[in-house]
Amino acid sequence: MGRDNSNFYNQGSMGKGGRNKVKNSLNADPQPTVVRNQIDPETKTYFSEIANLFESSEIELEERSVICSNALEEAKGKEFELATDYIISHTMQGLLEGSDVDHLCGFLRSCAELFPMIATDRCGSHVAETALKSVATFVQENDYYSLIEDTLNSVCQGIAANPIDMMCNQHGSHVLRTLLCLCGGVRLDSPEFHGVKSSSALANRLNLQASRVGGSDSVHIHQGFPGLLKDIVSAMLKHTREDSRSILVDQCSSLVLQVCLNTALKLLAGDNEELLHVIPVLLGCKNQNLIEGNLIDKTIARDIVKLMKEPAFSRLMEVILEVAPECLYEELFMKLFRNSLFELSSDKCGNFVVQALISYTRDEEQVKLIWKELGPKCKDLLEMGCSGVIASFVAASQRLQTHGLECCQALADAVRVGSDESPRYIIPRILFLENYFRCEDKSSWEWPNVSKMHVMGSLILQAVFKFPSDFIEPYIKSLTCMETEQILKVAKDAGGARVLEAFLDSDISAKHKRRVISKLKGHFGELAKNPSGCFTVEKCFTVSNLSLREAIASDLATVQQALEHSKAKQSLYLLRKLDIDGYAKRPDLWRSKQESRQATYDEFYAAFGKTEDATTHSRKRKKREEIVDHLPSEEHAKDVDSKGGKRVKKHKEKVESASDGPPKTPFLSEEMQGKKRKGKTGQLKAWK
Repeated sequence: MGRDNSNFYNQGSMGKGGRNKVKNSLNADPQPTVVRNQIDPETKTYFSEIANLFESSEIELEERSVICSNALEEAKGKEFELATDYIISHTMQGLLEGSDVDHLCGFLRSCAELFPMIATDRCGSHVAETALKSVATFVQENDYYSLIEDTLNSVCQGIAANPIDMMCNQHGSHVLRTLLCLCGGVRLDSPEFHGVKSSSALANRLNLQASRVGGSDSVHIHQGFPGLLKDIVSAMLKHTREDSRSILVDQCSSLVLQVCLNTALKLLAGDNEELLHVIPVLLGCKNQNLIEGNLIDKTIARDIVKLMKEPAFSRLMEVILEVAPECLYEELFMKLFRNSLFELSSDKCGNFVVQALISYTRDEEQVKLIWKELGPKCKDLLEMGCSGVIASFVAASQRLQTHGLECCQALADAVRVGSDESPRYIIPRILFLENYFRCEDKSSWEWPNVSKMHVMGSLILQAVFKFPSDFIEPYIKSLTCMETEQILKVAKDAGGARVLEAFLDSDISAKHKRRVISKLKGHFGELAKNPSGCFTVEKCFTVSNLSLREAIASDLATVQQALEHSKAKQSLYLLRKLDIDGYAKRPDLWRSKQESRQATYDEFYAAFGKTEDATTHSRKRKKREEIVDHLPSEEHAKDVDSKGGKRVKKHKEKVESASDGPPKTPFLSEEMQGKKRKGKTGQLKAWK
């Protein structure tokens, strides 16, 4: 049975009026009407028998491949009808998944002219995407590269005649993005190329990981087809050139259209020559060639600023700022954003564009200009709920090592009622940022009875604790003054726990760190049962002296059985890492091992020092990992303890009194932290 009883193919999903409006505004050539022929009974029976055969699972792999190839031969000339049939389309997907590359390419070449119509159908879109994904599995084999390139060229030519139907269709746009990814040589399921903002995008903006779209080897899986990519992008631009800005804010097409354009821009990242041609077209600039200082004239600059307050165009502008070549970024900064930063930051869509602008700043001078406009407005931005702008500036300040002190001071002043108010309220108010600024009488604000802390507030604090300690003295005082109950609530919250970890990872003195850790005595077992708390307990153990480590182990020993029965991966890891079973059975031997380890660490740092740049840090981290592999076994530690352990005895007093000494860089958990925590975004760049 067919999907419907109509003999005519009704293309698109936006509605007739919406599609006509898009086509008229783009001056697109009308797509010819295609008659959808009925599938004859004999063909239906044939494909039904194949479907039953596949479901039976009684055929061998080689036999299945032959059946798939024969069935695709039978489908020649009928691809459009079969792919858009509600039932047979599922069988077609199975055939394409099991076919060899020759028949796959034959199928695509045969339906190349009708490919856009198949792709914009609810059922056909799945068939089209399956065909592209199946072809992608053969791209890395050099013997098939030319065959696949010729096939994709035929498909691209079929789309290039009028790509608007695919770009503005909810089904077709997804197929088009898959084709773009295939031509760009990236993973077809990469979320950042399909309009999905992953957690890594936020991590990149907040300087939590050093990677940019187009520059990650993990995303690129083959050389792709750069020539075809440029051709199809040119075809997309050809049909949006006439009135690109108005169509990008059109309610009927803006969402899917801008996602396709975003994907194209991200795939072109690094190709400055092509980007210098594409971006001006999208911005509606009349001058197609980049002439320094003359790309954007005053007549259109204000119009673009207004468009950045539109949902679709603002998303497109974020990507433009991300991939723009340096010369173009500089002109966009000076002509569009300068003297308009606060206006855009105050807008619900424009503030995301400003976040992108700040995240991709190129030099200190740009940060200076941004600070001049937004620095005095820090409190206003937080009151309006635009905390993302502040978080982005903190990250940019760290990355370019400028305006760090001013930024920290402005943020602290923004959450204080008066300059003479105690700094103890700074951390709590940022953790509950939205709750605090909703309070009418801010001087009487108290710790709220809410279950979750403010996400962006916790991200800001994580960034703040990456600054040098002399920049963040009010924040240190605020955290160390917090009561035990409050510290415990922070540690139990997912965002709050990461703030504590950032505090413990910072260059703040060990005395302040252990002052906070000591407040959690008696609660480490409770924290270990919490999904986020396990990481905090591990971090506390790493930076503690021997007496605090023993207190942590004692707390965990009381809940050891409960943690083992929970079978939580991180809880079991924590028990093994801290050797809680060894502590419970032989505390003296456990203590001896800890002393011996600490002695080894002290010798290491005495030999290699503590001041290091990024390259030296990487080299020493490998050295530390080698030392871990050669740490004393239980038998050796027992032998050292029985013979008096001169080296252990020598360092015992140093370990016990280390609470007032300089912090010791953790090396056992630093690497494992990023690997074990699901969704861990990484670490901020160290301040040189």
